[in-house]
Amino acid sequence: MTRLNATQLIDLVLDEGSWSSWDTPPVRGEISEQYAAELAAAAAKSGVDESVLTGEGLMKGRRVAVVMGEFSFLAGSIGRAASDRLVAAVERATREGLPLLAAPVSGGTRMQEGTPAFVQMARIAQAVAAHKAAGLPYLVYLRHPTTGGVMASWGSQGHVTVGEPGALLGFLGPRVYEALYGKPFPEGVQTAENLYARGIIDAVVAPEDIADILDRALRILLAPRHGIEPVAAVVDEPVPDVETWDAVTRSRRPDRPGVRRLLRYAASDVVPLNGTGQGEQDPGLFIALVSFGKAPCVFLGQDRRGQRDRPMGPEALREARRGMRLASELGLPLVTVIDTQGAALSPEAENGGLAGEIARCLADLVTLDAPTLCLMLGEGNGGGALALLPADRVVAAQHAWLSPLPPEGASAIVYRDTEHAPEMARAQRVRALDLAALGIVDRVVVEKPDAADEPEEFCRRVGAVLEHELAVLLETGPGAPAERVRRYA
Repeated sequence: MTRLNATQLIDLVLDEGSWSSWDTPPVRGEISEQYAAELAAAAAKSGVDESVLTGEGLMKGRRVAVVMGEFSFLAGSIGRAASDRLVAAVERATREGLPLLAAPVSGGTRMQEGTPAFVQMARIAQAVAAHKAAGLPYLVYLRHPTTGGVMASWGSQGHVTVGEPGALLGFLGPRVYEALYGKPFPEGVQTAENLYARGIIDAVVAPEDIADILDRALRILLAPRHGIEPVAAVVDEPVPDVETWDAVTRSRRPDRPGVRRLLRYAASDVVPLNGTGQGEQDPGLFIALVSFGKAPCVFLGQDRRGQRDRPMGPEALREARRGMRLASELGLPLVTVIDTQGAALSPEAENGGLAGEIARCLADLVTLDAPTLCLMLGEGNGGGALALLPADRVVAAQHAWLSPLPPEGASAIVYRDTEHAPEMARAQRVRALDLAALGIVDRVVVEKPDAADEPEEFCRRVGAVLEHELAVLLETGPGAPAERVRRYA
């Protein structure tokens, strides 16, 4: 594949003429004559003085800091001088409050320097962690190839991480594997496409599209948290008292709008993310960076489309917890959307620790140090629904509901049949209107008469409510854990 060098990628991503280098000549210390000759040859070949270039520029008019690998300098390997340069750049970006764009490409640690170079990865990882702890975005573009300690330090800490098409990405270099084990590494594992399929990276993006996706992400990540233009309060319309089982039945209509249609009609910007970043993803959860009007958020939506053939498993909840961490690190509100027939009831879900993930989601949401907003959009069955409920504010669609089990399951327990499901639903007070009367739900959004009959209008109505609620939450900040659970007392 054609590999862009660092300068070419800088020219492609940043505004013309805006690049300003932060680099100073590398300090080598005492090195062998052979290594000095290799460094000189690498500089002559690459046209740069080290395997990393750092600096700043404008990306679509926005000031950003950049750390960029250069593969033609000793295969992008990282030694002490390159580490010093990287750490200095990351720390400067943190001091100056700049978002940091990283584009590693490397075979890993520089073998000519050995272990003293290898341990530098800890310094780099700490600098990146401190940048993130300051609430500043860290966005990563993994280029071909990125392996070894680079992949295992500054290549794997992004808030948003995307890969170059066809890029070889992984911890162990395939040549090393073959030398150690006498057989080639299996094909198709260490590719950007496989990492995306496994939920390890968020997207596979061609170099020419990088500026656009990074700019969209930064528009949300750097959106003002305070002083947003006043959002008109949405007047809550009278909600007809629809019978409980009628509401449950309507919520199950296959043409009822889910999270994807909600975002299509109601969001002003959406940057989809993917998976846990740790090798898992579940189509039953949609995770994204989203703006409703000018109000930014991390969005976690249970996706009814993704659950048609695969009930939501523990992977979805681990993905949700990634979103919670993002909201905390970036100081963004978190929006959760409940719309599920229930979590998977299977040996695989049990082996995956489903109950523990529900518990951890509940604990993380109750204690999250970011504003939280829950939307009950449709069905709300069992612990898989409850896991996304605790929030500073709870909004519900008129025909949304929440139950410890599907009403048919509750009927089977109490009556040993499913025929009493409507009676059980009424007795358990599952409706949005009942939950509002109990103080569990703060607002109910009317359906006229059913979201499935007016999908676009319904979604825009819900979006207006979310925009208003988010703007208020951004000003008031997160509630205390005790306040969040007081509604259940």
